[in-house]
Amino acid sequence: MNEQYYTAEPTCASNPVPCDFSYRGYSLSFMTDAGVFSRGELDQGTRLLLDALPELSGDVLDLGCGWGAIGVSLARANPACRVVMADVNRRALELAKANLDRNGVSARCVESDGMAALSGLRFDAVVTNPPIRAGKQVIYRMFADAAACLNPGGALYLVIRKQQGAESCIRYLKGLYAQVDKMDKSGGFWVLRAREPLGGKDDTHDDI
Repeated sequence: MNEQYYTAEPTCASNPVPCDFSYRGYSLSFMTDAGVFSRGELDQGTRLLLDALPELSGDVLDLGCGWGAIGVSLARANPACRVVMADVNRRALELAKANLDRNGVSARCVESDGMAALSGLRFDAVVTNPPIRAGKQVIYRMFADAAACLNPGGALYLVIRKQQGAESCIRYLKGLYAQVDKMDKSGGFWVLRAREPLGGKDDTHDDI
């Protein structure tokens, strides 16, 4: 794509295209668009992240939801979840809302720069394919804010390319969480789970 997708108002012309895939036995149908991450396809990282997730319940946040691949999938396959979907990109949020309707599931959609508009909410799981192009400061803040909003026993689940800073990401996460596990390593991606927030913030400056 030729435009940064981590922006409130994409300036590129809308050019919607469908994307269909299956998740845990459910056939899902989506519309995607220009100016939103992974137009027209479920990207490999998100696929690996979804496949690695355990069965979730309680309050779940899809952070940086894009057109809704994660949030819609979780709402469909985990009916016990109360899903919140958040993104700074308004075009993405409109797609996410429409895609919830297309698949007969419900979730709360929130316009939010990271977790800025989610103050006071608590979650049992935060799931994200973080917007690497937005830069280290943006995604590390997302990881730190997730640590501050998890309920006891909760976890942050994320996917990151090894070549885009997975090892430095793990070092940073270990300054925020007592347990950081690699759930999957496939195709150059690492799926990570971070649990037991430490209550402090690590100001490491490793590059993504």
